[in-house]
Amino acid sequence: MPVRVIIGAQWGDEGKGKIVDLLASKVQVVARYQGGANAGHTIWDGDKKYILRLIPSGILHDGVMCILGNGVVIDPIAFFTELDGLAKGGIRMDGRVMVSPHAHIIFPYHKLIDQAKEKYLGKNQVGTTQRGIGPAYLDKIDRCGIRAIDLMNHDTLTEKLQKNISEKNKILKAFGAEELAAEPMIKQFHELGNRLREYVKDTAVYLYEAVKYNKEVLLEGAQGTLLDIDHGTYPFVTSSNSSSGGASTGLGLGPTKIDHVMGVAKAYTTRVGNGPFPTEFDEIFSEKIRKLGGEYGAVTGRPRRCGWLDLVQLKYAMVVNGIDELAITKLDVLDTLDELKICMAYKVNGVKIDYPITDAGELAKVEPVYTAFKGWLSDTGNAKKYTDLPENARTYLKFIEDFMGDAKIKIVSVGQERDRTLMI
Repeated sequence: MPVRVIIGAQWGDEGKGKIVDLLASKVQVVARYQGGANAGHTIWDGDKKYILRLIPSGILHDGVMCILGNGVVIDPIAFFTELDGLAKGGIRMDGRVMVSPHAHIIFPYHKLIDQAKEKYLGKNQVGTTQRGIGPAYLDKIDRCGIRAIDLMNHDTLTEKLQKNISEKNKILKAFGAEELAAEPMIKQFHELGNRLREYVKDTAVYLYEAVKYNKEVLLEGAQGTLLDIDHGTYPFVTSSNSSSGGASTGLGLGPTKIDHVMGVAKAYTTRVGNGPFPTEFDEIFSEKIRKLGGEYGAVTGRPRRCGWLDLVQLKYAMVVNGIDELAITKLDVLDTLDELKICMAYKVNGVKIDYPITDAGELAKVEPVYTAFKGWLSDTGNAKKYTDLPENARTYLKFIEDFMGDAKIKIVSVGQERDRTLMI
């Protein structure tokens, strides 16, 4: 089983970074296939905290090659800030980071347009991180994007940037935002391109060779299934395919090369930004869980919305991703609750259904149908193996696994540290 995709099975923030970090100690390659510098994977190594925005989570393990695929949009400033921070923290690079020449680049105008549009939308805004991710993907689809390979050629970069800045300034002016000068940006990104040059390699060929010679490979996504541009709660979604299908297109790796898909889900549910959330708690209980679970964005610091586990949507994630393995995280956050609930169906106009609704307007109207569970009221963080968990905690997990059917729980996380993980 050399190739495994790790994907978020909810609305992101499920703890994928920790899971990839755990599994990366046994692999040779970790490849990121979509998203930008808004991923915010948080990893604890003892008392050291690492927040990885772009660099794959395998970077903390010596000898692991880390790849940013063509499906990622790269902010070079954020990229080098992160690399420099890791180096200062004692992490050895040693040529372990590769960037696809076909990865698109985020420019200052992408961020300004992102910010201006969200401000313009007001109460109807999507709730982006305003880091230019969406506008960069928009340029990619509009065939005016600038790729990593373009930064290597001063004439190509100059021509494309002059054209783009002229067009973007008209958009910025329409939004009432400040316009940009071309020459300073051309100079800045030419210099960034020179520095990026050593990292730009043919990542698709590298991955093909890695799989051919039976190396262990992890494919890492950002965000979660319900934020997928095609399969999520549109329009409150991200701008790329965060589901498992994005791994093939975002890396140039054929789908027949993938052996397993592991879905990562919290023992409850969270969501950042706007959009429907059927199992959301009231604000008082949300704040309680938010404090217990540290539910604040690693990149933005935004408070996450919190709710009960939604198995209707989790099973939907299993279907569209082909999930055959599950990692359940943050079980310990529920340790002090007397009673827990799991949503296992919806009611729509009084009629019970057990399938998901991805139309945002209709999803906002559903009534969740819950199954209640007794809490375990004991510390799960000290458990060393699955059988150490309280009986009520195991009952809770078994209900999840039985409901999911084809996807079996392989990992349970009971704390943020690496050693607070149960491998099943």
